[in-house]
Amino acid sequence: MEYLSRSEAETEALGARLAAVLSPGTVVAYRGGLGMGKTAFTRGLARGLGFSGRVTSPTFTIVNEYEGGRLPLFHFDMYRLAGADDLFDIGWEEYLDRGGVCAVEWSEQAEEALPPGSVLVSIARAEGAENGRIITIEGATLP
Repeated sequence: MEYLSRSEAETEALGARLAAVLSPGTVVAYRGGLGMGKTAFTRGLARGLGFSGRVTSPTFTIVNEYEGGRLPLFHFDMYRLAGADDLFDIGWEEYLDRGGVCAVEWSEQAEEALPPGSVLVSIARAEGAENGRIITIEGATLP
């Protein structure tokens, strides 16, 4: 399904809506360039899962963990990793087994590591709208 977001707040709200339908072990795989709103979408996911703290990009830490909500959220950034082997080296399988939601920015860097049934979220700039984004969600139906 395709959605138009006109602001960061709308992008976050869409993430919160997606969180409502996610179950333990779900992987949310992001595609989209720098500055497209992947972290904003993840802030919404975290809020929708019941996490109320600060959510930041894990660019330098590779993974941030957010617990205390309905499900834990593990937020990965693959931008600095060379591929799926690097993801497995940091314990990818253990994260999948922990019963949370794994949100993966730059997922195309490690497509072969994504389990079947992953939810794909693609974010692209909307033409003619400075802050507008076209967000396509495959693999889940929003409420």
